[in-house]
Amino acid sequence: MKHVKNEHITNCSLNYTLSILDGKWKWAIIWLISTQKIIRYGKLKESLQPIAHKTLSEQLRELQEVGLIHREQYNQVPPKVEYSLTKKGETLLPVLEMMSLWGKENTPEDE
Repeated sequence: MKHVKNEHITNCSLNYTLSILDGKWKWAIIWLISTQKIIRYGKLKESLQPIAHKTLSEQLRELQEVGLIHREQYNQVPPKVEYSLTKKGETLLPVLEMMSLWGKENTPEDE
């Protein structure tokens, strides 16, 4: 296998994509939001066990900062926060579907 030197990929689009979607939970968060359309923070945390509160909050904030998810906060008691995908976030769904298909086709039989 031919190895590519790091300087050749530093500014490439793949590196950009990987940099904004880096982290154990981001792909799972995007997928889960896509299946629910709109989801509250508590449901996200419950569905992503054993994710820590701090980790989930950071991952959500990062996804929001790059424009992949929308956060809607309702000023009420108790506080209510909902998340949904943006149009930009929805463009990742075909990639996730292909990743899921690849996993189905390549998961070892004994798992």
